[in-house]
Amino acid sequence: MIPYGRQDIRQEDVEAVLEVLQSDFLTQGPQVPRFEQAVAEKVGARHALAVNSATSALHIACLALGLGEGDWLWTSPITFVASANCGLYCGAKVDFVDIDPRTYNLCPQALAAKLEQAERDGRLPKILVAVHLCGQPCDMQAIHQLAQRYGFKVIEDASHAIGGKYQSEYIGNGRYSDISVFSFHPVKIITTAEGGMALTHDDALAERMTLLRSHGITREPHLMTHAPDGPWYYQQVDLGFNYRMTELQAALGVAQMTRLDDYVARRNALAERYDTRLAELPLTTPWQHPDSVSARHLYVIRLDLTRIEKSHRDVFESLREQGIGVNLHYIPVHMQPYYRQLGFRQGDFPQAEAYYEEAISLPLFPTMSDAQQDEVVVAVRSAVSVQAS
Repeated sequence: MIPYGRQDIRQEDVEAVLEVLQSDFLTQGPQVPRFEQAVAEKVGARHALAVNSATSALHIACLALGLGEGDWLWTSPITFVASANCGLYCGAKVDFVDIDPRTYNLCPQALAAKLEQAERDGRLPKILVAVHLCGQPCDMQAIHQLAQRYGFKVIEDASHAIGGKYQSEYIGNGRYSDISVFSFHPVKIITTAEGGMALTHDDALAERMTLLRSHGITREPHLMTHAPDGPWYYQQVDLGFNYRMTELQAALGVAQMTRLDDYVARRNALAERYDTRLAELPLTTPWQHPDSVSARHLYVIRLDLTRIEKSHRDVFESLREQGIGVNLHYIPVHMQPYYRQLGFRQGDFPQAEAYYEEAISLPLFPTMSDAQQDEVVVAVRSAVSVQAS
């Protein structure tokens, strides 16, 4: 089976982790800040806070921005559920903005229309989570302009996108958002096994997220309610969480960061090969905005079911039967049972639902060989072949 994604672990990664195992620190040592600095310097952010998952990063980002009961968080329906769940964790209400049928990202025009109506209804969002699906950035300049006009905060869910660029600058630099979030899950661009990171230019947001990731505890005198009793002293000044990243994970991340650009380049080369080899088939290959460089976490095709004359499921199962580990990213969040209980219904976001009926994620990972990719292409050709009349 050729998987849709796979981590690349090399000897230098193993040695970096072994060095930590033989050191004095397995957690809360020098590797986490080293990893944070490497990422911050790469993307051009002032602060980077490593945590145990991108979900945790989204959670503390929302809390740092003051999201709470009575507030609204909006995001895309085509994303992993964490992009929406982070709002519910804070006691807020969640809504969605339909996608652009070309990029599959949250549509700025749909957002503008929804904001205009929300202003009339008195239910503007406090936070918008803009998801860079597959590694291609959203139209962040347009989103930023709307944020300035309507007064909401912006979190970039860049879980798919480290190493990508928007307007010639690395995603995560924070030009058009308050906080950006990366994921380091094994199938992402680089991995720390599990892990995430929140990045910001804002000193106060960074300080708040630092507290929240470690129980709300501080040893900083300026954050304490009264002077320390002695050099051993700490205070819990907020209700935080145990969201810290370990030294083992951070060491792996430091080693992986040295290959980030190579990974993104290989992913883009593979995507271009797919574009060429799938061009004549009854399907749509991913469109890329000319002002961005996608990190290419995923390569999603959309089936032209009117020409294939097979069902979406038939094509998907045919590929799996041929040893191709395809997947589907994602089931629209509003169609999940939990969100249906909150009042969402089929038909609420038609572009997202149309995408779901046609999308398949093909294998794409940096160690994928040209021969493996050619095997995928042969399988796709077989799976979408038009039935004889």
